[in-house]
Parts: sequence; C-alpha cells; structure tokens
Amino acid sequence: MKFAQPLIPATLIRRYKRFLADCRLEDGQEITAHCANPGSMMGLADPGMKIWLEPNDDPKKKLKYGWRLVEHANGHFTGVDTSVPNRALRSALEAGAVADLAAYQTIRAEVKYGENSRIDFLLSQDGLPDCYVEVKSVTLSREPGLAEFPDSVTARGTKHLGELANMVAQGHRAVMLYLVQRTGCERFQLAADIDPAYADAFASAYAAGVEKLVLGTRVTPQGVEVAGPLSSE
Repeated sequence: MKFAQPLIPATLIRRYKRFLADCRLEDGQEITAHCANPGSMMGLADPGMKIWLEPNDDPKKKLKYGWRLVEHANGHFTGVDTSVPNRALRSALEAGAVADLAAYQTIRAEVKYGENSRIDFLLSQDGLPDCYVEVKSVTLSREPGLAEFPDSVTARGTKHLGELANMVAQGHRAVMLYLVQRTGCERFQLAADIDPAYADAFASAYAAGVEKLVLGTRVTPQGVEVAGPLSSE
C-alpha cells in the first residue's frame, strides 16, 4: 500500500483529544494534523518525536495533514494510522501473498456477523469453510525486538474474540491476525499485564479453534507492505 501523497517530516509538539496533533514542520511552521488512531499510542506520542505527515488538498477536510508514521532514533518506523493495516492486508490477500490464506479467492470486507459486529475480512472459496479474519494493528514495543498487543484495555477486542470462537463453533474457520505495523520487531506476545481480560479471552478463543497469525510489515515513508510471519510467544 503506497501513500497517496509524498510524506513530509515534522516534529511532534503534542497529541491531544486523541485525534489531533500539533506539529512543527522543517521550515518552523506549526500546524495541526489529524491523528487517525484512537488508541493510547503508548511510546509513540512523546513531544519531540520525529514523525511523518501526509499533506492533502481536499477541500472537504478541515485539517490539511494526516499523521502517518513515527521515525525512531534507531532508524525504524511505526505506522500509526489504524486504517492502513486493512488496506495493506487487502492488497496482500488479493495478491495471494499471505500463505495461510492464499487458497481463498473471494474477499469481502466489513461484513456484518455475530451480535452487531463486522468482520474485517470474510474469505470464501468453493470446497473450503468460510474464513473470518479479524485484524489488529500492533504498534506497542516495550523491549527491543518485541511487539505487543494491546496497548490499552480493549473491551471491543475481547468481544471480537468471542465472536470468532462462535464462528468456529458453527463450522467456519476464524483467524485472529495481528499485523505488526512496526519495523525492527521479530517477536510478538500479548500484553497480558495491560489487559488481562483480553489475554484470557484469547486463550479461550484459541482453545476453541480460533487461529493466530502474526505478520510483520515493511514500513517506509513511501508506504506500508505486509511482510512475512513473526514468531509468537
């Protein structure tokens, strides 16, 4: 998935009201950017961080910049736009680039299922059980090389695990897919200390037959692409 416009570097001044970020461009101009991330963004929203913004000239948009990346001191990047993982994954699914899911030819997004829920992707193929794929963007890293999810309590995420388990009980296939939108990570684990209820719900769903798939990404100021699987603890 390529960004629609070339990104420009900036320095984060502050993030506030979840969806707003004051930033300083390289020429010293201070602007407000849209932050497409409702989560805690633990470790990603400290003042002074180098970030990358996507400009736009859409007259319908009040803010003319969107915050897309954090660039870390070690040269690695984290994608902070929570809409990007599904777009990147869709491209990979359509290209047959996700080996565990490559047998499915029909891909539908945001399909209603369960109790007032929508599945990120519903995959189907003659001769195979329908496959329900829930996608979570992983951006937290509290120790080198280790990615973790979630970065805050997620009652919604816990509900989704129960919905996936119900699909398995009905004879379908269900996959909880963690997309690590952060370079420099080789391992993944659940942050049980942050949300014990989510960790317990995952253990129950996994025991019920829900599959776990952890994929890395290649993140650059040009775009975000799905990479290979990461080890999971």
